[in-house]
Amino acid sequence: MSDTFILGISAFYHDSAVCLVKNGEIVAAVQEERFTRKKHDFNFPKNAIEFCLKEAGIYAKNLDYVGFYDKPFIKFERILETYLAYAPSGIRSFIKAIPLWLKQKLWLPDLIRNELGYEGKILFAEHHESHAASAFYPSPFKEAAFLTMDGVGEWDTTSFGIGRDNNIKILHTLKFPHSLGLLYSTFTYYTGFKVNSGEYKLMGLAPYGEPKYVNTILDNLIDLKQDGSFKLNMKYFGYCYSLKMTNWRFEKLFGGPARKPETKIMQRDMDIAASIQKVTEEIMLKMARYVYKITGQNKLCLAGGVALNCVGNGRIMREGPFKDIWIQPAAGDAGGALGVALLVWHKYLGNERTADEKNDRQNASLLGPVYNDESIENFLTKEGACYRRLSYKDIPNAISDLIAQDGVIGWFQGRMEFGPRALGARSILADARNPDMQSKMNLKIKYRESFRPFAPTVLREKVSEWFNLDRESPYMLLTAPVRDDKRIESVNPDGEPSGFEKIKLKRSVIPAVTHVDYSARVQTVKREDNPLYYDLICKFYQKTGCPVIINTSFNVRGEPLVCTPEDAFKCFMRTEMDYLVIGPFLLDKKEQETLKRDAGWQEAIELDPTLRPIL
Repeated sequence: MSDTFILGISAFYHDSAVCLVKNGEIVAAVQEERFTRKKHDFNFPKNAIEFCLKEAGIYAKNLDYVGFYDKPFIKFERILETYLAYAPSGIRSFIKAIPLWLKQKLWLPDLIRNELGYEGKILFAEHHESHAASAFYPSPFKEAAFLTMDGVGEWDTTSFGIGRDNNIKILHTLKFPHSLGLLYSTFTYYTGFKVNSGEYKLMGLAPYGEPKYVNTILDNLIDLKQDGSFKLNMKYFGYCYSLKMTNWRFEKLFGGPARKPETKIMQRDMDIAASIQKVTEEIMLKMARYVYKITGQNKLCLAGGVALNCVGNGRIMREGPFKDIWIQPAAGDAGGALGVALLVWHKYLGNERTADEKNDRQNASLLGPVYNDESIENFLTKEGACYRRLSYKDIPNAISDLIAQDGVIGWFQGRMEFGPRALGARSILADARNPDMQSKMNLKIKYRESFRPFAPTVLREKVSEWFNLDRESPYMLLTAPVRDDKRIESVNPDGEPSGFEKIKLKRSVIPAVTHVDYSARVQTVKREDNPLYYDLICKFYQKTGCPVIINTSFNVRGEPLVCTPEDAFKCFMRTEMDYLVIGPFLLDKKEQETLKRDAGWQEAIELDPTLRPIL
């Protein structure tokens, strides 16, 4: 029997991505941004396609099916109907949106065939069906409920249903414009962050504020029902007809205009962040409880952009009725490429699905490009870098010493992660015990807002000794409180500080990964998933008694995760990282000559002046 290859594509909204499935197994998956270096790149993912085909050793003509993650004609129908409903108010955004539809989006079959040189069958799934497939099919569960929440697909903004064996069935949906994702993005915009990019900043900002505006939101913006369904009061929102998320009524309700990006964050912004985060969590909990009631399932799978709200996920895990939950690591639109590919294999073609209730089929989400030692060394030699080669068995011992000595490590190993989180392949690592490490890494390495928390990676078998978490969290999609016996209760004669003053208090024995509300966005690691990364942390634990290190994404603000050795070396040289471990090669910053700034880097600084301190 010949192999069956299915290519799944997500494109033209944000985070374009590709997934290749061979006989139901994920061969490769990657976002286009990793190759183009344009964060959240929405263009047709030709580089990602090229990589996936090369990884499988095939050509486009060998593909049996190509699946696209949503139905463009239905989405276009929604856009037209929305503009007509608000006409003439939406004329500016209409004029901006329509050319791309007329030139590309409505001609997707032709575009796919021309770009790939592919003559086979092209299938289109519904947007939330792709999300549901990405949630259930790779999960470890034989059957489970699923809940998908995002901004909007064609018309749907939320869906839930049941996955059983090789089938998924959507039972209920919420429709545009009533959207939890768009509600959260509206507050992302209002607090001065970028929509479809800065939502995690809003979530990180929330613990600095007080939820003073919860009643304002519930009394004016949203009619929330006990089952988690809701209607938004659209007179306060601008996204149906404007290039802005809010309007003058929204601004009047919250006492002023939206914060301008890069301006000072005020206490009001923190309080607003805390308020919408609390409302979002309550909606997520109500939805989860209703899904449990209707489906009768004791396990839940999550996907859609809202499923990246790890604080809400943590509350569903701790306070919800489900016995277990599994969250798609690439929960946003990128994961739709994976979902549609598996949907074609299981639902369209009717192939069986196996699940053991323990191990997922996501392969630790390490599904991207890998570079062999020879290609890495050739690049370093060509670049004139100063390096020394270690044996792989010596790396854990050597690098754990450097971390324990307060070194900040660029860590580039194995296959790149699929999804927004660095999981120990393209990571920056440091000592979580150092109380100065959070500010040092934010300001001198990541070049980002000082309030942003860092995540810990902890050995799987030690997680419950350090966090109030009784299960694994391999994809960094759950927050959990630091255990009481690891906390440090600071005695402040002036009382608990407010706002960003909270950062200054040392709250635990791992202060660099303990947020101001004593929470942490936990990643657990097992040796079978990532042996070298696990062994590094194990060595660090043997030497320090601490099985926890900082793990943040290997990039700087405004850039995607590094993909190639060249990306990693440039990022290393342009920041104040101390060491780079790339394959078996160790680079010490003190031994490198100053990297010449290329024209592309100068252009990047002109576009984003916040990068200027790097020079």
